[in-house]
Parts: sequence; structure tokens; C-alpha cells
Amino acid sequence: MYEKFYGLSAPPFLLTPDTRFFFGSSNHQRAITHLVYGLDQREGFIVITGEVGAGKTMLVERLWLQLNRDAYAVSKVVTTQVSGDDLLRLIMDGFGMNVVPGTEKSILLRRFENMVREQRTAGRRCVLVVDEVQNLSFAALEELRMLSNLAIDGKASVQTILLGQPQFRPILASRDAEQLRQRVLASFHLGPLSEEETRLYIEHRLKTVGWTGNPAWEDAAFAAVFRHTGGTPRRINTLCSRVLQFGALDERTTIVEQMIDEVAEEMAEGLNGGASPARAQTEPEEPEIGRRPPAPTGTGPEDIIRRIEALEAASARQDRIFQRIVKLLAAAVEKDA
Repeated sequence: MYEKFYGLSAPPFLLTPDTRFFFGSSNHQRAITHLVYGLDQREGFIVITGEVGAGKTMLVERLWLQLNRDAYAVSKVVTTQVSGDDLLRLIMDGFGMNVVPGTEKSILLRRFENMVREQRTAGRRCVLVVDEVQNLSFAALEELRMLSNLAIDGKASVQTILLGQPQFRPILASRDAEQLRQRVLASFHLGPLSEEETRLYIEHRLKTVGWTGNPAWEDAAFAAVFRHTGGTPRRINTLCSRVLQFGALDERTTIVEQMIDEVAEEMAEGLNGGASPARAQTEPEEPEIGRRPPAPTGTGPEDIIRRIEALEAASARQDRIFQRIVKLLAAAVEKDA
């Protein structure tokens, strides 16, 4: 809806990974360097970790654009809460192999080995990408290690990229994962964007869809986005999309700090009943929408004034939310008509 108001060719802050919007921050460039180095070794594991929404999946998608796709056969696994045997079946399915339910594992492994041999004869290397690897059981991790042990003509059969949240690092460092850890050739933790990179990231995504300065952004607005999101790309996308939506409804042509703060607070109240993600560790949680804020326990004049102010602030926030909901509904009805 806001794209038309601001003259944009498409939504700039969708959550679905789209390589058109790849932003090469210093951390993302270093991560790609580790991926390229690891792939150049032609064996073992490459580990990339990062917080939820840091851009790990986008990173790998960007890498494939830089590689000769005809030289690789790729299998991607994103459902990782499975047993070791089921993981093997998912991997084979990702490589385009038809797996008949109930087939014995020994037969599956022989078929897998033949597939790798055929790919190598055709001049392609087999690369496996496993996302959300922190959810894998040790049995499933052991299955990955065993696959990495398969050698065809003295060369590794498959190379594996493991993508996961920070919880995977202590799992990898544990005693049970020692043999897997010994096969890790490159490892990198993808951190958040800096405040300067957050601004460049927002501008980059806007320019990708034809932004020419409408809406204008005040410097303080960019800083506010960083303050509320901590520089995590997915959080930035979520917040900025909502800001532009409400900005279009209010017919704003300039994004200011107050807009960012108001939208972030409303989102926090709606999603987690408290402070925005960036402030949650330092400020007490605010009440959920529709719930009265806890009143001060004192009975003096100042305590009474604070209680009144708290109630007025809560009421004002709810009124803003209500008015925006009304506008959204009206716009939806007009669109359908």
C-alpha cells in the first residue's frame, strides 16, 4: 500500500530473502570470504552462525550468484528437527533423488555414493547446506559427519555448509562433537550492522526499489532505527516496513525520530508486551495493550500526578493504534472496491 504513495516499484523491506537487496556490510563480506575459502578446500565443513535475522540465508544465496552454478550440485535442508536417517532422506531429496519410503539405509548410502560419482563425472561438486543446524540432534550431526567421510576416488564426496544460531557454537565445542569439530575448515559469526551501516542498509534497500528521496529521512530517524533494532537486518526490515506503512496512512513525506519511536513502542506492546528489543534489557517493560500500567504505590501529590500521567500516556497510545487500524481497514475496503 505504501509503495504507491511513496512512488516505489516494490516493497523494500520484505522479510523473505531476496538477493536484489543484499547489502555487503563489513561482516557479510568477511563471512563470504570464509565461505569462498572453505569451498576452495573442497572438503569438510563451513560454519556460519548469527542471531535470528542476521542474514545467514541471504549470505549463501548471494554466494551462489557469484559461483558457476553449473559446477555445483546443491542440496538445501531447512527442516532440522529430524532423526539421522530422516536427515539422510531429506539430503537425498534435495539432490533430486527419489527416495522410496522404507528403503534400507545401506541401499540409500549406496545410491548416494553413486549419485556423487555421477555428479563428479559430469564435472560438478556436491555441496550440502543445512540451515537451523542448532536444532539437530547429535545423531543427526553424526550422520553429517559420516557422509563427509565418504570418499570417491580419494576425494570427499560432499562439502557441507552449516548455518545456525549462536546456540550451535557451544554444541560444536562440546566433547560429543569433537570429531565433527575437527572437520571444520572455516567458521565465522555474523554480527549485527553498525549504526552507520544501518543507515546505509536502509538507503540501499530503498534505492533498490526506486527511492529518490520521498520520504525524506532525518538523521535522528536512522539512529532511532538502530537503537530499536540493534542493527539486526530482519528487525530493521520489520520496523521500517511498519513505519512506511503508517507514514503513508498519515501522508507523511518525512520520517522523523518520533515516528520511529512511536511505531517501535506500539510493535513492542503488541508483540512482547513491553519495551522494544533494543531497550528491553535496560528499561522496565510497559504494559500490554488494553492493560492498565502498574500505578505507583505512594499516596502523595507527586505519586497521584504520576499515576494520572501514566494512564493518559497509555490511553494516548491506544488511541493512536485504534486510529491507524481504522485507516488500514478503510484503505483495504477502498482497495477491494
